[in-house]
Amino acid sequence: MRRATIDDHYWQLESGEARHLEYGDAFWIPDDGQRRQLKRGQAAKLLFQIEAERPHGVEITVERMWVIVAERVDEGYIGILDNQPASLEPGSHVYLTEGAEIPFWPEHVIDLDEPPAEWIEHRLGQPPTRTWPRDES
Repeated sequence: MRRATIDDHYWQLESGEARHLEYGDAFWIPDDGQRRQLKRGQAAKLLFQIEAERPHGVEITVERMWVIVAERVDEGYIGILDNQPASLEPGSHVYLTEGAEIPFWPEHVIDLDEPPAEWIEHRLGQPPTRTWPRDES
């Protein structure tokens, strides 16, 4: 499964592990075992770097957003974006929108939560608004 990149997709995930190494206890993340054993329906918070249009030009913003784990793919996961990015207007040409499939790996997880069962059923019970390719191309 391929990773999103700023160059190809106008967004990418930032490594929570790298931030934790840089800032130590000032940037807490769940332990490695928890991040490697996510189950369907758990919520994971990720750091999204997003290329966004601003009045003064294009800039990269960082947003913390939740995904609901939908499936495990190899060593990573597919989550369903549970927020609408504040820096983007939804549109047919924008992939990163609420309900989109998001590929991620344990290194990206900065927090975990257990949403209510009704919310999990709602979020995972509808088709994704955008589907991420499962192959490497």
